[in-house]
Amino acid sequence: MPKVKIVGVEKLQKKLRKNVDMEEVKHTVRKHGSQLEAKAKRKAEFKGHYEWSKEAGGEVFVKPSGNLKNSIRTEVRNGGMTAEIEPTAEYAAYVELGTRYMKAQPYLKLAFEEQKTKFRNDMKKLTR
Repeated sequence: MPKVKIVGVEKLQKKLRKNVDMEEVKHTVRKHGSQLEAKAKRKAEFKGHYEWSKEAGGEVFVKPSGNLKNSIRTEVRNGGMTAEIEPTAEYAAYVELGTRYMKAQPYLKLAFEEQKTKFRNDMKKLTR
């Protein structure tokens, strides 16, 4: 499954514990985790695709099932300090990264890139 890892969390946690109300940090983590999940789901709304069908003797349009979008979930861990957003559909990585037969259709990385600046800004406000 595609995952995003943030480096430097330990250093940030030390500074936060020293200077900040940890309940506000946990609230911020939950809030941004939830927003990231919503963005990833919006970006995982595909319009369908054409694929070869032996029975039809050619290409047929396949409607999207919504399975990938519905499989994206947030799990809060580490006492509220970590929000993990992960699709559980078995083919999620193929859609995100592509294959030699299919172009990538990123949804998680794009959502993360949009959300990370907002998260950083909120965390900076808490550490002032």
